[in-house]
Order: sequence, then structure tokens, then C-alpha cells
Amino acid sequence: MTDANTQKAEDLYYSALDLMAEGHLERAVAAYQESLSADPTFTEAMHGLARALQDLQRFDEAIEVAKRIAEIDPDDVLAHTSLSVLYQKKGMIPEAEAEGAKARVLGWKQQLKKGS
Repeated sequence: MTDANTQKAEDLYYSALDLMAEGHLERAVAAYQESLSADPTFTEAMHGLARALQDLQRFDEAIEVAKRIAEIDPDDVLAHTSLSVLYQKKGMIPEAEAEGAKARVLGWKQQLKKGS
């Protein structure tokens, strides 16, 4: 990853955040996707994309993005929390409960690391 790509990804990410704040969800989705084209492992942009897709009620797409975050960073509590919420919105209660449990365990582990 070049510094130019990283900078481009970050610039597009911040543009997407502004678009989200202004209520331009479709344009925010496009900006997040462009950010990820520049840096496919930029999990902050993935979190934003998942949230924008969730707000648009495009739950299946949001689930795919959240799963990708969990693949890149298995210890990302927010990825599992997002999956839990998305599964719940789709009525997939066992899956939602499983992801919620993963998020709680990861959260506890992180708290224990900070405490030691």
C-alpha cells in the first residue's frame, strides 16, 4: 500500500463521513466504496459502509461488509456487534445472539488486557 493510496482512502473516508452527517447515504456508500478501492483493508471505511448500508436497510450487503471486517480483524468488537444488530433486523435471532456473545467475550478480553 502506497502512502498516496492510504491518503486517498482517508480523504474519501472523511468525505463519506460528511455525506453521512448531511443525510446523503447513497453518496456516502459510493465514497466509502471508493475509499476501499484505494485501501481494501481500511476497516474504518468498512465500518462506515456497513452503517450506511444498514441505514439504507440494505442488510445483506451490510452483513457482507461486517463479515469482511471480522475476517481482517477477528478481535474487532464492533464488527461482531454490527453483525448481531444486522442479523436481528433480519429476524435471524440465533445468529444475532451468537455474534452478540462473541462481541461480549472480545470486550471482556480487551478489558482484562487493559487491567493487567
